[in-house]
Amino acid sequence: MAATHEAPRNSLRIGLMGDVMLGRLVDEAISSVGYTYLWGNLRDVLRRTDLNVANLETTLTTSDEAADKIFTFRAAPDRVEVLREARIDVCNLANNHTLDFGVSGLIETVEALDSVGIHHVGAGRTAEEARAPVAVERLGVTVGVLGYTDNMPEWAAERDRPGTRVIGVENDVPSVAADVRALRERADVVIVSLHWGPNMRMRPSQAFQRLAHVVIDAGAAVLHGHSAHVFQGIEVRGSGVILYDTGDFIDDYAVDPRLRNDLSFLFLAQVGRRGVETLELIPVRIANLQVNRATGDDYRVAVERIAALSAEFGTEVIEVEPGLLRVSLPVREPRVRVG
Repeated sequence: MAATHEAPRNSLRIGLMGDVMLGRLVDEAISSVGYTYLWGNLRDVLRRTDLNVANLETTLTTSDEAADKIFTFRAAPDRVEVLREARIDVCNLANNHTLDFGVSGLIETVEALDSVGIHHVGAGRTAEEARAPVAVERLGVTVGVLGYTDNMPEWAAERDRPGTRVIGVENDVPSVAADVRALRERADVVIVSLHWGPNMRMRPSQAFQRLAHVVIDAGAAVLHGHSAHVFQGIEVRGSGVILYDTGDFIDDYAVDPRLRNDLSFLFLAQVGRRGVETLELIPVRIANLQVNRATGDDYRVAVERIAALSAEFGTEVIEVEPGLLRVSLPVREPRVRVG
């Protein structure tokens, strides 16, 4: 496959992916296959981007304080090296697995990420930490990231209690918009990473669509959605894009033969101060605890499905060459900040 286009001056190529689950069988396998194996033939692509953002669907801890729930995910703290191998820069921790092994598990996860310089959003030792965005500068462009979830409201961080940044998809719209506007004042690009909704749904609800529109209208360039374990359609709005759900990227999950939760994409957004300039997609498939470029019938299923789901939002997704899709975007006018 030909290389993707070089980044114009003052814009960044940002890689976005869905859930990265390093626990259970994945954690066991790392001991023998090493830190690099899981990324398959996507590793080189990830190492050529300017910034990568993922939802970390695993605690990195030795804690045995398992939560009383069906699925609890834990990997050894040294598995943070897996993330570093793919040059993951920012992890969303606002999700329904961050406290799978209690407060100690959350704190150890944060410490593991901090130890290798990986930024994190959406969870912390206090409500203030959980709410705090991160700002990362690359090539003279400042990227701000916010993290939220509507899952596990009982895990919401409080003033003196560790937890996640939990929102109500309908009730907290004004506060999310205010967060985006405030971050946009000091960041050239804003990404909102949101772990929302039930599993195995191919389409977002009307309430999710309303919130996504508010996020983009408030100044975000990208809404980075995840949680459903399957990808959903893409919507273009103004100078921003809405990735309603980016699916799964690494896991050991059973595969639904109809919904095909083993298929998704690496989303490559070229983003500058004017918003999203290009959005390209590399179809991927998870197999044998490893993510690789999708091929054959798997590739065609992913391509046809994302095109059909995105068309429902008036978005055209085209194959520009074998292995690479592109979203049709309007010509961007300079984005004017509203005081």
